[in-house]
Amino acid sequence: MADFLLELRCEEIPARMQPKAKEDLARLFGDALAKAGLQAASLETFATPRRLALIAKDLPLATLAVSEETKGPKVGAPPQALEGFLRKVGLSAEQLVERDGVYFAVVEKPGRDTAEVLAEAIPAIIRAFPWPKSMRWGAGSITTESLRWVRPLSGIIALLDGAVVPCEVDGIASGRSTMGHRFHHSGPVEIADAGTYIETLRAAHVIVHFSERCRIIRDGAAKVAAEAGLTLVADEGLVFENAGLTEWPVPLLGRFDETFLDVPPEVIQLTARVNQKYFVCEDASGKLANAFVCTANIDAIDPAVVVDGNRKVLAARLSDARFFWEQDQKTSLGEHAKKLERITFHEKLGTVADKVERVAKLAEWLASEGIVPNCDPALARQAAELCKADLVTEMVGEFPELQGLMGGYYAAKEGLPQEVSDAIRDHYKPVGQGDDVPHAPVTVAVSLADKLDTLTQFYKIGQVPTGSKDPFALRRAALAIIQLLSGNGLRLPLRQTIGVELIAPLFAKVRVFGENERVVAQSMIAKFRDFMVDPASAELQIRDAEFTELLKEMVPEARRRKAVVEELLDFFADRLKVQQREAGVRHDLIDAVFALGGEDDLVRLLARVHALQAFVSTEDGTNLLAGYKRAANILKKEDWRGIEGEIALTGEEDPLAMVDDPELAPVIAAKMADRHAAASTRSYTPEPAEQALISALETAGPAVRSAIEDEDFDHAMRVLASLREPIDTFFENVTVNDADANKRAARLALLAAFRDAVHRVADFSRIEG
Repeated sequence: MADFLLELRCEEIPARMQPKAKEDLARLFGDALAKAGLQAASLETFATPRRLALIAKDLPLATLAVSEETKGPKVGAPPQALEGFLRKVGLSAEQLVERDGVYFAVVEKPGRDTAEVLAEAIPAIIRAFPWPKSMRWGAGSITTESLRWVRPLSGIIALLDGAVVPCEVDGIASGRSTMGHRFHHSGPVEIADAGTYIETLRAAHVIVHFSERCRIIRDGAAKVAAEAGLTLVADEGLVFENAGLTEWPVPLLGRFDETFLDVPPEVIQLTARVNQKYFVCEDASGKLANAFVCTANIDAIDPAVVVDGNRKVLAARLSDARFFWEQDQKTSLGEHAKKLERITFHEKLGTVADKVERVAKLAEWLASEGIVPNCDPALARQAAELCKADLVTEMVGEFPELQGLMGGYYAAKEGLPQEVSDAIRDHYKPVGQGDDVPHAPVTVAVSLADKLDTLTQFYKIGQVPTGSKDPFALRRAALAIIQLLSGNGLRLPLRQTIGVELIAPLFAKVRVFGENERVVAQSMIAKFRDFMVDPASAELQIRDAEFTELLKEMVPEARRRKAVVEELLDFFADRLKVQQREAGVRHDLIDAVFALGGEDDLVRLLARVHALQAFVSTEDGTNLLAGYKRAANILKKEDWRGIEGEIALTGEEDPLAMVDDPELAPVIAAKMADRHAAASTRSYTPEPAEQALISALETAGPAVRSAIEDEDFDHAMRVLASLREPIDTFFENVTVNDADANKRAARLALLAAFRDAVHRVADFSRIEG
């Protein structure tokens, strides 16, 4: 067994590419070994700005001899088939082996030295390396056949058990020499073998372990800050980036002019982080201090010189930031907002100014309808009208990450109400699953309106997420809406609110002159009432002929848009499952509640789901579910249409059902239950177990209905639990498919009534288990 070292030395590898490069090197090397029948006990990769390296431990010194067998044509096959096979395997007919009437080519391959395998693999790995960006250099770059690498490749170390594995790539021959730190070590560094590689380079001021460099930066930065009586603002991403920029990291603390602290702290931190890769510090009160921590790549004789150079560069950057800050304040947010007309939001959805107007109307509506309690509609509109104004400011142009935040600062400086400035600042929140959820009413209204508009508008033009593609971040918007609603306990009927955007505009054309036409129009709108804010207050004025023509135009478009609404609601259901999965909520229970139809109030829906999950995990819930499924299976097997079937046969369609309005589902269910009860009047004396179930349903039905109306879902579950014993006893003692047709029909109706009572809580057919 032997250890192998491979080092590929080049000019500075970008820090962002180093982690993936280590993974790619391990993968390509492992694949090359596997192809040759070799395997290392372990593989460890390293990356610094100037080198990419790998150590493979306990490699066999040679591959094993193998026998490769290739199946050929059958004996007696046409000569052309046999000749083609012989050309393929490079053998003569006499060398073939016949077995069971089939020719086989058997080639014995002797073992190979591992060094020979590696000598072939190294150039192939280098040429196939998948850098995100690569380059050609030197005289050879005039041809596309020359080597491509992330930066000019300058050296290769390939040592197996201390011996050089000879290979060459683009004129660069392998050896055992490398280079130490660019400034702390001059001349080549000779590597004896894989075992001494790490410490030999450490002696040359190169730390090859990425994790060790991270630890030095993380701990060293915190230490120099603490020595100055400050606290380092933790930034793990900056730790990783500095580790990728240095081979011998040395954290140093510096100071900048206190006058720059007049600029918002987020601007200072972003300027230091993005432009200079510096950490910032806070004082004892938690405020940003006029201090930074830079990571030098040298152990300087006079650190003050290094710090002073970095301070000057940072001062120039902060001067730019202060200039942007002051210039932006010379124009009011209202004036900035007018420039949004020049920015296209989407070619089919107009400008950003158009979006702002839609968001303002929706935010005002959310406030005026009391959906967002204690929210002043005027403030909601004002905040929404200004929420995107900072997109055209100099500061956000330089740092897009500060959108919203800078608008909040500018609004406060302008003297606008705090509710408005806070809403502008936070209206993008929550950005992700772990982000803070706003609770200030005006902020909630604007944030909710912004995300609802994004979803509805992109769905309206058919720009929906597909697979892993979601260019407009609609999944994130849906999750944010769910977080806003559940985090603030908002009672927002999604179907109605989405419909305001998608359906209600169609009815703006309706004008009815005369009472008869008004009645007809109101009837028509009632069939779409789940999309209207307040159908009773709609101004309906149109002449008879105009009304007829308008209906022809509106109904198809209304149906199309209604389909979009239903698609959006399905999308919300999927996002809710994703969001609740982390909270331990079962997806099938969400399906069971959504399947009821009409349940689009997320707060109420989640309360129902949580109560259902608690119930089905109990013994009563498990047994009731089993009883329900048994009843449902019997009804399905008997093709029982029950009262619904009787209505269809007699032509007595329920006008409420014809509206196809999911909000009416509970009403229809209640009517059906009443009809089941009426139909269950029997011409025979029920058996005791049968009568017990009838009595239990007569008590449970109204109780469940009342509990659901009161949103006391825990009580509804307890009422359902009372049906567990009667349904179990019924199945144990009563024959459903009795020879007497009247008994059979009555008992099937009883099971249907039981099923419908359960369905008032959830569609148990969707529950797994």
